[in-house]
Amino acid sequence: MPEIVAVCTSPNKGERKKNIGKSFLIKDQGLEGDAHAGFAHRQVSLLAEESIAKMTARGLDVGPGDFAENLTTRGIELVNLPVGTRLQAGPEAVLRVTQIGKECHDRCSIYYQAGDCVMPREGIFTEVLREGRIEAGNSLELKTSYRFGVITASDKGAGGLREDTSGPAVEKLLLPWGDVVKTVIVPDEQAALADKMREMVSGGVDAIFTTGGTGLSPRDVTPEATRAVIEREVPGIPEAIRRETAAVTTRAMLSRGVAGTCGSTLIINLPGSPKAVAECLEVIAPVLEHALETVTGRGGECAR
Repeated sequence: MPEIVAVCTSPNKGERKKNIGKSFLIKDQGLEGDAHAGFAHRQVSLLAEESIAKMTARGLDVGPGDFAENLTTRGIELVNLPVGTRLQAGPEAVLRVTQIGKECHDRCSIYYQAGDCVMPREGIFTEVLREGRIEAGNSLELKTSYRFGVITASDKGAGGLREDTSGPAVEKLLLPWGDVVKTVIVPDEQAALADKMREMVSGGVDAIFTTGGTGLSPRDVTPEATRAVIEREVPGIPEAIRRETAAVTTRAMLSRGVAGTCGSTLIINLPGSPKAVAECLEVIAPVLEHALETVTGRGGECAR
């Protein structure tokens, strides 16, 4: 199984890194304590032990961190991973590949010693989508990336009278599992909502998340639209959401949101505020991966 063999940091840019054995990957930042943390899309750099071996074969005394990489890996062809590939790094963290190799403007000391350097060709860069502990010996696994659709139910939003903030919140929170490929704002009309859900199902998304329209107002018809589309209800998801979020606000018990499947697409109703969306997704996060695997039949696939 592919694994991480070294976790390396440096307090300053432009110098070799030292293997510190373990650290913490910070969401949207990088490796804690590293000078390159927070560097746009190049938050965490990776280089394979097999690539370093090419340089030691030339007689260089080099090892993990000497090429300024954060994570040294073994058993995975990093350079062949497409941009966008998601990686499970250790038990908690999720990385996404953002760049393969880089242009080397200033020759490093290794280049002058050997006339070559593997990092610009075979190193990769990633961003941290989900934070967590990381240490040498942890596994590094390819994750399946899913395709999502987001529907915001809002009369004012559809009419351009209100900015949609819950839809973008869903999109960002779903990044550890996949990418939102379709977003739309629809008036609080049952037929229109149901039509958009069917359209997204036909378009092949793996899951649809709706926001808004789950309350007691006469115009709140998202649950009715969802029931008109789904073939099998999954009652445990909204039950868990209501149960857990009721500890935050007793108004959670007024939510009528439902969840179910249509073909191989999972559909889940969420509330209409960014804060509530985050709270609900936190509830279902522990089971979302398994739910997506089973409904799509893609459990065990690699992120290709």
